[in-house]
Amino acid sequence: AARRAFERFRFRWRSRYPAMVRQLESDLPELLHFFALPPHLWRKLRTTNVIEHCFVEVRRRTRPMVVFTNVESVDRIIYAIFSRFNQDWKTHTLNLFTQAA
Repeated sequence: AARRAFERFRFRWRSRYPAMVRQLESDLPELLHFFALPPHLWRKLRTTNVIEHCFVEVRRRTRPMVVFTNVESVDRIIYAIFSRFNQDWKTHTLNLFTQAA
Protein backbone atom coordinates (compact mmCIF):
# COMPACT_ATOMS: atom_id res chain seq x y z
CA ALA A 1 0.00 0.00 0.00
CA ALA A 2 2.80 2.44 0.87
CA ARG A 3 4.64 1.72 -2.37
CA ARG A 4 1.44 2.21 -4.38
CA ALA A 5 0.89 5.52 -2.59
CA PHE A 6 4.44 6.54 -3.50
CA GLU A 7 3.82 5.60 -7.16
CA ARG A 8 0.78 7.89 -7.20
CA PHE A 9 2.82 10.63 -5.54
CA ARG A 10 5.66 10.20 -8.03
CA PHE A 11 3.31 10.29 -11.01
CA ARG A 12 1.73 13.51 -9.74
CA TRP A 13 4.90 15.44 -8.78
CA ARG A 14 7.86 14.14 -10.82
CA SER A 15 7.46 16.63 -13.68
CA ARG A 16 7.15 19.60 -11.33
CA TYR A 17 9.76 18.59 -8.72
CA PRO A 18 12.03 15.95 -10.31
CA ALA A 19 14.97 16.34 -7.88
CA MET A 20 12.72 16.03 -4.84
CA VAL A 21 10.98 12.95 -6.23
CA ARG A 22 14.35 11.33 -7.09
CA GLN A 23 15.63 11.99 -3.57
CA LEU A 24 12.49 10.60 -1.99
CA GLU A 25 12.68 7.55 -4.25
CA SER A 26 16.30 6.89 -3.28
CA ASP A 27 15.38 7.17 0.43
CA LEU A 28 12.20 5.10 0.15
CA PRO A 29 13.63 1.84 1.58
CA GLU A 30 14.77 3.65 4.73
CA LEU A 31 11.53 5.61 5.00
CA LEU A 32 9.43 2.45 4.83
CA HIS A 33 11.64 0.25 6.98
CA PHE A 34 9.41 0.60 10.03
CA PHE A 35 6.72 -1.43 8.21
CA ALA A 36 8.98 -4.47 8.72
CA LEU A 37 8.48 -4.11 12.48
CA PRO A 38 5.39 -5.17 14.47
CA PRO A 39 2.34 -3.03 13.55
CA HIS A 40 1.70 -1.93 17.14
CA LEU A 41 5.01 0.00 17.03
CA TRP A 42 4.35 1.91 13.79
CA ARG A 43 2.62 4.91 15.35
CA LYS A 44 5.42 5.44 17.88
CA LEU A 45 8.16 4.99 15.32
CA ARG A 46 6.86 7.44 12.76
CA THR A 47 6.25 10.29 15.19
CA THR A 48 8.73 13.06 15.93
CA ASN A 49 7.33 13.84 19.38
CA VAL A 50 10.51 12.80 21.21
CA ILE A 51 12.65 15.03 18.99
CA GLU A 52 10.20 17.92 19.23
CA HIS A 53 10.16 17.59 23.01
CA CYS A 54 13.96 17.88 23.09
CA PHE A 55 13.93 21.13 21.15
CA VAL A 56 11.09 22.54 23.25
CA GLU A 57 13.17 21.82 26.34
CA VAL A 58 16.25 23.51 24.82
CA ARG A 59 14.18 26.61 24.05
CA ARG A 60 12.62 26.58 27.52
CA ARG A 61 16.05 26.43 29.19
CA THR A 62 17.83 28.94 26.94
CA ARG A 63 15.12 31.56 26.40
CA PRO A 64 15.38 33.11 29.90
CA MET A 65 19.11 33.63 29.37
CA VAL A 66 18.45 35.93 26.37
CA VAL A 67 22.13 36.62 25.58
CA PHE A 68 25.09 34.26 25.76
CA THR A 69 28.60 35.58 26.23
CA ASN A 70 30.08 33.28 23.58
CA VAL A 71 29.47 30.13 21.56
CA GLU A 72 31.11 27.96 24.20
CA SER A 73 28.53 29.01 26.79
CA VAL A 74 25.72 27.95 24.46
CA ASP A 75 27.51 24.66 23.82
CA ARG A 76 27.77 24.01 27.57
CA ILE A 77 24.06 24.65 28.15
CA ILE A 78 22.95 22.46 25.26
CA TYR A 79 25.40 19.73 26.27
CA ALA A 80 24.00 19.79 29.81
CA ILE A 81 20.42 19.55 28.55
CA PHE A 82 21.13 16.59 26.30
CA SER A 83 23.28 14.90 28.95
CA ARG A 84 20.25 15.05 31.22
CA PHE A 85 18.08 13.52 28.48
CA ASN A 86 20.62 10.71 28.08
CA GLN A 87 20.66 10.03 31.82
CA ASP A 88 16.87 9.95 31.96
CA TRP A 89 16.63 7.65 28.94
CA LYS A 90 19.16 5.22 30.43
CA THR A 91 16.94 4.61 33.45
CA HIS A 92 13.54 4.90 31.77
CA THR A 93 12.07 1.72 30.31
CA LEU A 94 10.31 2.22 27.01
CA ASN A 95 7.56 -0.35 27.44
CA LEU A 96 6.64 -0.43 23.77
CA PHE A 97 10.17 -1.39 22.78
CA THR A 98 10.90 -4.27 25.13
CA GLN A 99 11.00 -7.89 24.04
CA ALA A 100 7.74 -8.47 25.90
CA ALA A 101 5.95 -5.92 23.72
